[in-house]
Amino acid sequence: MIIVLPTAVLLSTSVASHADDKCRYRDRSVGDTSTETKLLSKITNMNSDSKKSSHHSPLGVGGKKFLDENFLLKTRTAKKLYRDYAKEMPVIDYHSHLPPQQIADDVRFQNLTQAWLYGDHYKWRAMRTNGVLEDYCTGKKNDWEKFQKWAGTVPYTLRNPLYHWTHLELQRYFDVHDILDPGTAEKIYDDCSEKLQTSDYSVRNLLRRMNVKLICTTDDPVDSLEYHIKLKEDARLPEGRGLEIHVLPAFRPDNAMDIDDPKKISNYIKKLEEVTNISISSFNDYLNALKSRHDFFALAGCSVSDHGLEEIYADDFSDSEIDSIFAKIHSGKTLNEEEQRKFKSAMLIQFAEWDWQKGWVQQFHLGALRNNNSRMLQTLGRDTGWDSIGDFAQARPLAKFLDKLDQKNKLAKTIVYNLNPADNQLMATMVSNFNDGSVAGKIQWGAAWWFLDQKDGMIKQLNTLSNMNLLSRFVGMLTDSRSFLSYPRHEYFRRILCDLFGDDIENGELPNDINWTGKIIQDICYYNAQNYFNWQQKLRPEIMKTTAQE
Repeated sequence: MIIVLPTAVLLSTSVASHADDKCRYRDRSVGDTSTETKLLSKITNMNSDSKKSSHHSPLGVGGKKFLDENFLLKTRTAKKLYRDYAKEMPVIDYHSHLPPQQIADDVRFQNLTQAWLYGDHYKWRAMRTNGVLEDYCTGKKNDWEKFQKWAGTVPYTLRNPLYHWTHLELQRYFDVHDILDPGTAEKIYDDCSEKLQTSDYSVRNLLRRMNVKLICTTDDPVDSLEYHIKLKEDARLPEGRGLEIHVLPAFRPDNAMDIDDPKKISNYIKKLEEVTNISISSFNDYLNALKSRHDFFALAGCSVSDHGLEEIYADDFSDSEIDSIFAKIHSGKTLNEEEQRKFKSAMLIQFAEWDWQKGWVQQFHLGALRNNNSRMLQTLGRDTGWDSIGDFAQARPLAKFLDKLDQKNKLAKTIVYNLNPADNQLMATMVSNFNDGSVAGKIQWGAAWWFLDQKDGMIKQLNTLSNMNLLSRFVGMLTDSRSFLSYPRHEYFRRILCDLFGDDIENGELPNDINWTGKIIQDICYYNAQNYFNWQQKLRPEIMKTTAQE
């Protein structure tokens, strides 16, 4: 007979015991006194000596061990490809939202909540869905209370990528192999928080643990880039070389195109005037000011731009029309939809031509329907977990935009990302329309992004890219994350990649040429990005050939 106990009972059967009840990593004077938590505590105390919980058993009924060394790798060939070719490759994170100040200051987090939950809208969305109040996500509850709620949510994230990411991150950074739930939360929180307060777990050393060699942050044209400059000038390491991990800015001018709110764009223009010392009263002035920032970013080491848009704007316009539209913007008037689209179209063309002139790579993240919950937008602001997949028409405007640039021979290397999986085939075929042979993979369909950077989304992206383009020329994975603990996502991607190739080889669909396949995998994991972004000189000394290559 199988007896199904209440969920709270099943969550855990072991609670860490600590001699010191005044642990410095959390405030124990405030606890969760809910009925479920009390019941859980009672049950786990009754069973703590037996340690026979099926929840923590490394083996399920007839199953493999959870998250072992062969995680996601089904075949012998996949295991060899991952072990000998992918595992030790360094990481290039060419699109992230990491705060450069924390890298420049080599911050140490005081506890696991600060490192793991602050700013992570993936986790916040899951907690809200699990019935957790906002105070425990972004509100005033203390860090230990917030972590308790996250630990209580994790068991309910089964089959969500958060479940895999959570435990990969615990293993890779902290060597914690327990399953996170309310019963293990206390020990995991204390142990990880203690480590985070040491120099070995400063943000720079967190990056080193994951073999990260280069990071691109996401920066507005009006940003001072003071921390990127500080990182370049950092003389604390031997020989004054600065931090060996390259931290480069990426030019993200979304706010310069956000003309929906007259007050907001007016404030942005004033800020742009301040940082450039250029008086802006015409569209030409506006372009001159933005161009000066584009030039400044280049001096600071930037060679990548990025745009987060619902869709590409490629409406026809004349110079006189754009001059008139900017005059309305400058006077604080509201634009109609046609005027907005024409202005955004003009701005995108201008940014793209500047990128081409400097040999930059331009990126377009397309398809997010943002800020759907107006009440929470007003309460918490942007990027707090109220966005979703949109259903915008992408094909025709994207083709028109790329064609306009190609006609003038001013099309820079370009990466496009779609958020709606219905656009996968569209993107995979669109990019090939503008590959001219000048650069391998000049126009790229980017990695599965945001809601799609999970197992199913990655497999679909890789398979579609294989079928309709050249997977071998793909520039690979990125984090798109605000967390320094997100880098196991690269491992996740690499395991999936090796598993796909391993399946094909063992099914006789690809030749059993491990060395050539291994080279392709290493290219996708690292070398393609290094070459595509022209970072060979920055990164060349960092690479060590694997034994398999030799």
